[in-house]
Amino acid sequence: MDDFIVYALAAGVAVALVVGPLGSVVVWRRMAYFGDTLAHAALLGVALAIAAEQLPMTGVGLMGVFIAAVLFWLEKQRDLSTDTLLGILSHSALALGLIVLSVIQAQGFNINLMSYLFGDLLAVDRSDLLLMYGSVAFILLVFSQILSPLISISVNEELARVDGIAVEKIRFVFMILLALVIAVALKVVGILLITALLIIPAATARLYSKSPKQMVLVSILIAVMAVVIGLYASLNWDFPAGPAIVVAASLLFFVSRICVRKC
Repeated sequence: MDDFIVYALAAGVAVALVVGPLGSVVVWRRMAYFGDTLAHAALLGVALAIAAEQLPMTGVGLMGVFIAAVLFWLEKQRDLSTDTLLGILSHSALALGLIVLSVIQAQGFNINLMSYLFGDLLAVDRSDLLLMYGSVAFILLVFSQILSPLISISVNEELARVDGIAVEKIRFVFMILLALVIAVALKVVGILLITALLIIPAATARLYSKSPKQMVLVSILIAVMAVVIGLYASLNWDFPAGPAIVVAASLLFFVSRICVRKC
């Protein structure tokens, strides 16, 4: 087996390990729009990183953390709804990212925009893998520490406050982790499709799961299956890898939905 295939599979599995658990919380908390906002802001992070001659993944991570902090601050003002704030942040960051990209392209930077929008899984190399798995290990370590409070908050936020859980702190930490996941998944499915990979495996896992922790584990398995099927389709039929993985996840969802209802 060629090295680039092994690297691509390893990168896909790395992303599956984090989109499953965090995607489950996104589904529980109905935070899909927040995921979209971080994904759109990622384009600005990429543009600024390229302009500063840094790794795009670094720029995406830092921009995601910044957006999470701004949203956390704005939500405390309580004069606008969260979805309105997300809409403002999402489209402002996307528009600014496009402007910055156009400026740096005019200065002679060669940018493959499609690879950032839809991923470039088959171009992953050893250094990318090391960075991805290091980030995944950190994300999972922190996530394991806040999983129980997150479940409590998702079930009943007011009761979680009564029980002494620092709801705002846990929410903010989760937002930062989600921003880091966007950065990790950049090369696999790209900016436009990462939200789909967060939501679909978790939504599929919900059909088979009887407890939150079981849903987390099943969602990882489904995400890995989507990566394997999508990568196989990409290599055999020359499909773009990122979209193929998302389509594979979608097929698993619809097949599962049909099978569960018939059974």
